[in-house]
Order: sequence, then C-alpha cells, then structure tokens
Amino acid sequence: LTRVPVVCVRGVSLRQRGSMDSEANRRDCVKVVVRCRPRNTREVEARQREVVTVHPSRASIVVVNPAKKDEQPKTFTFDATYDSSSSQKNLYDQTASSIVENVLEGYNGTVFAYGQTGTGKTHTMEGIDEPKELRGITPNAFQHIFDKIALTSNKKFLVRASFLEIYNEDIRDLLGKDQKQRLELKEHPSNGVYVKDLTSYVLKTIGEIEYVLSVGKK
Repeated sequence: LTRVPVVCVRGVSLRQRGSMDSEANRRDCVKVVVRCRPRNTREVEARQREVVTVHPSRASIVVVNPAKKDEQPKTFTFDATYDSSSSQKNLYDQTASSIVENVLEGYNGTVFAYGQTGTGKTHTMEGIDEPKELRGITPNAFQHIFDKIALTSNKKFLVRASFLEIYNEDIRDLLGKDQKQRLELKEHPSNGVYVKDLTSYVLKTIGEIEYVLSVGKK
C-alpha cells in the first residue's frame, strides 16, 4: 500500500461519579477514525501507485489490490475518514475536541493512534510546533485544556500529567529517575486500574506541560 491508514480509536468512558444522562450515553462510545497520508518522496520516485481512495463524505475508504486487477475493490466504513488534504486543526476539532470537553466535565477520555511504522501517527498526534497549523492532537489538546480553564470561573481544575511506555507488556515511567524499572499495573476497588509508583506532576501552564512532554520524549 502506498497510502496506509492511520487509525485513531477514540472513546469516552463512564463518568467517574454520578449518574449518566442521555447526552453522555450518546457520546460515550468508541469511535474509529481513519486518516490516510499522501505518498512520500520515496514512494513517488519509485512510481508506486495509490491503492486507497478516501471518501470523507461517506466516512469510507476503498482499497484495490494492484496484484489482482480483476479483484473487486473492498470498501470499509468507519465513524469518519480523512484524506491527505485534511488539516490538523480540522481533524482535532472533529475527533478529539469533544473528548477534551468531556474530560473537563469529569469523564475519562482516550485517543489511541494505531498503525504501521511510517503511516503518520507521530504527525497526527504531535505534528510540529511551527507553524501552528501543523500542530497535532496532543499540543492542540494542551491548548484547549488551559484555554477552557482560563475561561471558567465557577469551577476549579487540577491538571496532572504522567508519561509511560508499554512495550512487550513491560511498563516504564518515562518521567521517572530509573526508566529501566518495570512498573506494575494494579486495580483499586474504588479508583479502578492504575500504575503503581507512576510519576505524576501537577501543572499550571501550557509551558509546564510541554516541558514535561519534552522530558518524557528524551
């Protein structure tokens, strides 16, 4: 394939406390979103053909098999699809923004990016700092959170950040002093699943959370 989908699985879990209203029930589900990147320079120079066609209006993609010209194309439908012309901001506004809004209302939220190496996961999740239009889901979420907090006067918020890696079922604390130490996954009867001894920082500004992210990425 010369244009490989990046699949973002998104969802909002049950509110931690209190009953669920009808609106929350409607929103609290897992959604699968596919984004396809354009061919890169190497693929263009090798004259590799595009085998994935994206139909954003129908939330579907069509895949052809170049090795079997007589084979009928296969169509896959998702909750949303984005082609190579999609912008970072548009993707964030339509897929991740509502998750952040729900988190600020007391729900748990997750954005999970999945795909082969080179499919564009890092570009979609992180992007680049400048220009702002190329920032990914993570920095846009940071901005969203602190902008919303600054505009809210009748609530108090506590922002904490942790950064961990799960690889071959081993959990490592990327903000810990000993990053080779394997951490344990535990379950509390009231608070649910957690990682024992995971480092957590209380943050008050975008600058602080960006610094924590940069430390973890090292």
